[in-house]
Amino acid sequence: MATRKKTQAAQTEAAAEETPKKAASKKPAAKKAAKKKTAAKKVSAKKKTAARRRGADGDELPTVDADAEEEVPERRGKGPHYLVVVESPAKAKTIKKYLGTGYTVKASVGHVKDLPKSKIGVDVEHDFQPEYTVIKGKEKVLNELKKMAKTVDRVFLATDPDREGEAIAWHIKEELGHPDSLRVTFNEITKRAVQDAIAQPRQLNQDNYDSQQTRRILDRLVGYQISPLLWKKIRRGLSAGRVQSVAVRLIVEREAEIKAFQPEEYWTLDALVQGPQGPPPFKAKLSRVDGKRVELKDRATTDGLVAELKDAPFTVAKVDRKERRRNAPAPFITSKLQQEAANRLHFTAKKTMTLAQKLYEGVPLGEEGQTALITYMRTDSTRLSDDAVTQVRDFIGKKFGADYLPAEPMVYKSRKGAQDAHEAIRPTSLEYPPERVRPFFDAMDELDMFRLYELIWNRFVACQMKAAVYDQTSADITAGRATFRASGSTLKFPGYLGVYGAGLTPEEEAAAEKAKAAGEEGAEDAVGELPPLNEGEVLSLDRLLNEQHFTQPPPRFSEATLVKELEERGIGRPSTYAAILSNIQDKKYVEKLESRFRPTDLGQMTNEMLVKHFPHEMDVTFTASMEEKLDQISDGGASWKTVLHDFYGPFKETLEKAEAEMRDVKREEIKTDIACEKCGNPFVIKFGKMGHFLACSNYPDCKNTKDFKRDAEGKIVIVEEETTDEKCEKCTKPMVIKRGRFGRFMACSGYPDCKTSKPISIGVNCPECKVGYLTERRSGRGKIFFGCNRYPECKFAAWDRPLAEQCPQCASPYLLQKFSKRDGAYIACPNKECDYRREVVEQGVPGGAAEAAPASPPPAVA
Repeated sequence: MATRKKTQAAQTEAAAEETPKKAASKKPAAKKAAKKKTAAKKVSAKKKTAARRRGADGDELPTVDADAEEEVPERRGKGPHYLVVVESPAKAKTIKKYLGTGYTVKASVGHVKDLPKSKIGVDVEHDFQPEYTVIKGKEKVLNELKKMAKTVDRVFLATDPDREGEAIAWHIKEELGHPDSLRVTFNEITKRAVQDAIAQPRQLNQDNYDSQQTRRILDRLVGYQISPLLWKKIRRGLSAGRVQSVAVRLIVEREAEIKAFQPEEYWTLDALVQGPQGPPPFKAKLSRVDGKRVELKDRATTDGLVAELKDAPFTVAKVDRKERRRNAPAPFITSKLQQEAANRLHFTAKKTMTLAQKLYEGVPLGEEGQTALITYMRTDSTRLSDDAVTQVRDFIGKKFGADYLPAEPMVYKSRKGAQDAHEAIRPTSLEYPPERVRPFFDAMDELDMFRLYELIWNRFVACQMKAAVYDQTSADITAGRATFRASGSTLKFPGYLGVYGAGLTPEEEAAAEKAKAAGEEGAEDAVGELPPLNEGEVLSLDRLLNEQHFTQPPPRFSEATLVKELEERGIGRPSTYAAILSNIQDKKYVEKLESRFRPTDLGQMTNEMLVKHFPHEMDVTFTASMEEKLDQISDGGASWKTVLHDFYGPFKETLEKAEAEMRDVKREEIKTDIACEKCGNPFVIKFGKMGHFLACSNYPDCKNTKDFKRDAEGKIVIVEEETTDEKCEKCTKPMVIKRGRFGRFMACSGYPDCKTSKPISIGVNCPECKVGYLTERRSGRGKIFFGCNRYPECKFAAWDRPLAEQCPQCASPYLLQKFSKRDGAYIACPNKECDYRREVVEQGVPGGAAEAAPASPPPAVA
């Protein structure tokens, strides 16, 4: 259009030059053409500027060209003009669909201002006045927003509906300086929700902003004053945090419990019996002896009871038949979503929240364009809107029938202390069932995002369905002075399980473990049907099964159980859990092995220092009480300055004392009576990147080092290097096994003169390239996987350990050692078209076998 106008203007000018009189007679027309030419140039310039602003995906980014003149954009069209500011470009694209002409939607791309990185940025002498500065790289974003704000009648600040979003909106308002800037919030990005929010704007909430600002200042005071102390005393690059350090403490203390745990022997006795109708036999567990609960502590007691009962008649004394109901779980809150995604999908908390953010902001659904699929994903409330409940009840009635629909809507209580600011996490509309949107996710190659959406959808539908009903049968069987108990249950009515599946939720698993630990009858009820039994019937004994067991230590935390622990103790907020778990791994305080967190030497050392010198700040109850105070500020019940004054006085005294008394681990050398075999000088204990180690005191003249461990009495025992039969390819010296940051590897024993190293084979040839061999490797997040030693030439990788065994069914050159919560350890063929599978026969040992990692897709090796 602009090109056509430019051509018309040029033709008019040419005609005026050829015939001056004619041009003079048409002077008004010439002036009009000249104006068109000027307008065309402006339009063309704007298009070029817009093209320069386009991102890689073609969307306009909220930036301004550095060379562009600072001109106020001209208003186009009639009527009022509005600027809507959101946080992300994806969210801006979705919201733009729902607003008519006159609305411009721009993204701030998160925070635009923050405390400076180069200094503490808080004036503690003047009521903790913060010094906010524009974040580096956000100047262009703000310049663009300022230019747009000069041309509009009103600015709507539509950042996320939480305290963090309130702070972002506050800072944007300060920078834009528009006299008519109002706050709008919505729990879901739907046409109705967005338009209702725009129609009912409000002023910014001072209390929410103060609460967020208090959290930010607290974290800065703790982090920027304790972290330098750790740099000075332990190692550069360390950090301490009001919440993250407490999370590390939980992991360290759990590890201490495990190390201090002493296994105790116990035995179980089961009877394999048959009813009058014959096989198959069923199992009954020993319940009582002489009417009292019995604990079999040793083999002698168990064998004596076996000898006593093997010839005794087994008689059915009592049969109980009853219905058992399993109620539907509540809709997702943030923490429960993270736990279930970890249990069912094997997602990290960080991955779960990243995918949920995208589902909230919107994904492209073909002709419908960018569409938000779930409500706001940071919430602690199980509340659902009346409209949502009405829609899902209608959906359940039509799809599953009236039998699955409760007479009244299901209402769930939120936990004590919940802010209840937003609804539970749910689909924005039931017009987008998983089967309808699956093709769009497939086209984007976003299977994991689809799986998370399907989980949220199923949980929401299930929460408004009837309970599952089981027929449960229990039978007491007497034999001499012993009573055995057999139990079984069958699903009578699936209820919500028809949507959500039979897997236990974290809450149900915790309740089952608690009942089992308390020794409650029925805590280990079997799933399956018992044969028809009647009181007084005599059963035939096939055999008595006596097994030895050992008590197990408390399990290490997984992502799901650590999130659950943090939530139950009131530490932090669910919206921060993903960042906490990522940070403590990035800082190498903990590592994740076989899907469980273990503290590193660095984590244990740092925790020991912090707990000793900052007992109040690192106390779990202190962290939880601080969260309550932040809630009080948000509710208008406390002054943010008072909270900071109450905290900082004692903290400053503790900090000064810690600086004077904390051990200087960096320079610390603990003398030992062990002599260096190379120069005869004594070894000293030092602390380095890999933890504590022995180093020759004659360093740097002698650079000899050794790994060590302590025996039961605390005595130092040198861990000798593991030798191999393999010779170095360069110098022919023996290769030894060493440990590095990514696990074990082979190195030349002639180091440092010879620096040859290579990965360790697991005894399986690479099935892909047929040239290399498979080695145990560790991802950047610390998870073990198995890959070819010829990487990057060969990129074969697998999470499960390959075995050098050919599949007997399809002749696959290797099998996989797998593990699942339901089936335990088993061996299976990697060929998806082959169904070969067998159980793993494990030898019972005190303490049990190590848990294997759950099956997952192979890692993308970069």
